[in-house]
Amino acid sequence: MATEAAKRFSVKTDTSVFKRLGRGNQENITRSHQVKNLVCKYWLEGRCTRNPCKFKHPDQAISISKYAWKNPNTLKSENSPPIEKPRTKFSKNKENSNLNQNVHKSQQKLLTNEVNPGQTKSIPKKNSENLHPGFYGKGLSMVTRLEGHTKAITGIALPSGSNKLFCSSKDKSLRVWDCNSGQCGAVFAFDDECGTLVNEGQWIFVGLRDMIKAWNLNTQHEVIIRGSGGQVNAITMFEDVLFAGMEDGTILSWKSTSETSFSAVATSLKGHTGPVLSLVVGAKRLYSGSADNTIRVWDAETLECIQVLSGHSGDVTTVLCWDQYLLSGSLDKKIKVWGETENGKIEEVYQHNVDDDVVAFCGMHDAEGKPILLCSCRDNGVCLYDLPSFVERGRVVSGRDIQAIHVGPDGLFFTGDEAGLISVWKLTLTGGGESYYPNLVNDKRQ
Repeated sequence: MATEAAKRFSVKTDTSVFKRLGRGNQENITRSHQVKNLVCKYWLEGRCTRNPCKFKHPDQAISISKYAWKNPNTLKSENSPPIEKPRTKFSKNKENSNLNQNVHKSQQKLLTNEVNPGQTKSIPKKNSENLHPGFYGKGLSMVTRLEGHTKAITGIALPSGSNKLFCSSKDKSLRVWDCNSGQCGAVFAFDDECGTLVNEGQWIFVGLRDMIKAWNLNTQHEVIIRGSGGQVNAITMFEDVLFAGMEDGTILSWKSTSETSFSAVATSLKGHTGPVLSLVVGAKRLYSGSADNTIRVWDAETLECIQVLSGHSGDVTTVLCWDQYLLSGSLDKKIKVWGETENGKIEEVYQHNVDDDVVAFCGMHDAEGKPILLCSCRDNGVCLYDLPSFVERGRVVSGRDIQAIHVGPDGLFFTGDEAGLISVWKLTLTGGGESYYPNLVNDKRQ
């Protein structure tokens, strides 16, 4: 496993700090929202219907975290018997709450596309020939579409404070889009398919076969990091250590020694019996999801495996750290929530069933600081769930399966589908206002 410094990277970007939720910034995902310690005025009037409510209810005998998973069908009422103290500090419920049935039926029939304000679009059926995206949901709108890739999008990254959007594809290329003009400013061709693309700090990483290509956005140097194990499917970093999930089931690691080089760490992480498909770091732990249906928990400092999480019956395609929880998605059509027990072990605390295979996760906050999970499935769409209730608040739909999601600033998020189409969406976080990139709003192809 070697690294080589190569030519300078010609795409300059501003890398000033901008906190946001997304695959490359787990600090924001694990951040709890701060709320004022105010008494709810609706509670004082005897008519508050929110449970949980972000404001204080003085008569609550037990303080329940708004971020704890509870069965919404078994909430304690005045006439309910006392609830026994659970064995762990989390409530466990594996049943699907089916709260997404509250979505109005008319919303499921018509989708408004703001690229063409005078038109409405039906939700495309799976394998539909209509490749134009659609959507529904309060405050949700389409900004534009970016075309150029010819095969499935495998990664999307918008570095903090940058006006350059990076996208990788199975068409063996990386495209860099200018967010101010909506135009593709650069194309980088490779010899192999791109398995993944992530932004970690000042670095852009692209996973290829037996190598990672990296670009330092500060120095604009390109670095080639070589390894073995086949296709690089997943990449993440913990402090100055880079981890890569490989096709052969191993996790390779390198230490950043300068702005232009990485050195191989002597230990490779072994244990998975199938390809490593997803990686995430949270609370000094590395979580790896695999095609062997398991999640392995590693100490990110000692690189020792400390636990194996079993429960999925399909490939674990995506993992995400949020608050004190781990979320996992699988081809078994299940989203599982894992939490740490009082004895330090991680156990499943909740399960949400979906209608199709889960492909990717991403997270963001709305204007009130409520967390939202963006979940891509093999039904051509991305569902927006309120957490922790898993109530569906919106959906975006494409004519093909959406394989990549990325969250940007100011309510923007990006999706990339199997056909190579990148769609830019906006979830309005305030009462209105211009887009973060106002010149990107107009679809230049009309």
